[in-house]
Amino acid sequence: MEAYAVYQTPRHSEALFTPRAHARVAGLFYLLTHVTSVAAVAAYAAGFIPASVTLEFALAIGCVGTGVLLWHLLRSFGPVRAATFAVLRVVEGAVILAGTLPMLALLWARTPGGPLAEFASATHTASFLVGQGLVISVNTIVLGWLLWSSRAVPRALATLGGVGGILVLVSNVLQLWGVIPLNGLIAGVAAVPVFAFEIWLAIYLIVRGLRPSTSDPAASVTRSDRDEQR
Repeated sequence: MEAYAVYQTPRHSEALFTPRAHARVAGLFYLLTHVTSVAAVAAYAAGFIPASVTLEFALAIGCVGTGVLLWHLLRSFGPVRAATFAVLRVVEGAVILAGTLPMLALLWARTPGGPLAEFASATHTASFLVGQGLVISVNTIVLGWLLWSSRAVPRALATLGGVGGILVLVSNVLQLWGVIPLNGLIAGVAAVPVFAFEIWLAIYLIVRGLRPSTSDPAASVTRSDRDEQR
């Protein structure tokens, strides 16, 4: 009797869910977060609250999407750091959504304006400081550290993320304590490196994906990653 080797042909749907495809979607989610965040600010300034809330809802989805996908792609190189990044991205999205609630209350209030408007605006500003300031700075530091040790992207890109995260963290702590103006020029300048990091990372994920070395975790796991796995 002749023996035949049987090879299982991957399903078409399974072939679509490759690391390269996941990286591309993660990059698109990053671009989504930037487009929706900028558009939401413009919509709030124009008084279009429903549009602003819709945009911030999409922003929150983008935050969660990047967290989940990068956790999936990088967990072999640092499971604790990858999970920390993903959880913080979820927290960031939750804080963003929480900031939309007082704005909706203002929209539906029978007597909008006055103290209610001031409270809603202040609460939304506070959510921005915490979610898109303090939380995002920490998760960017964690991601930059993980990208650096895994060599999944160029070292310059990983370094930009780590340094940018530190600058945003310091800036937002100083704003929290009233040392520098809230959302002022200094805060804006400090946020530029993180903005550049996320745009560069988004384009890199879409065009190149993670470096091929990341497909062999055993060859790239660092000492700190091995400690995390114990």
